[in-house]
Amino acid sequence: MARLINIGFGNAVNTDKVLAVASPVAAPIKRMVSHARDNGLLIDASQGRKTKAVLVLEDGRILLSALQPETITRRFNAGSDFSNDISDERTDDLS
Repeated sequence: MARLINIGFGNAVNTDKVLAVASPVAAPIKRMVSHARDNGLLIDASQGRKTKAVLVLEDGRILLSALQPETITRRFNAGSDFSNDISDERTDDLS
């Protein structure tokens, strides 16, 4: 059953389409982001903030978020939905 998970600042992602949530600091992830940008497969949902999480979608698209990977993973595991409160976003903004 498809659910939407809040990935920050009014943006959501379909849980059935996400393959991985990763930190953007590793060189292979940076190459994936660069390749996706060059090929028009990048979705930047960070709202101009520093990218803290990279979501790899099953269709090859790469989604950037300003939330910590741990925050997004916790939302997946908790079964939280798009209407979650935004306290996690405020916490992530400070780090």
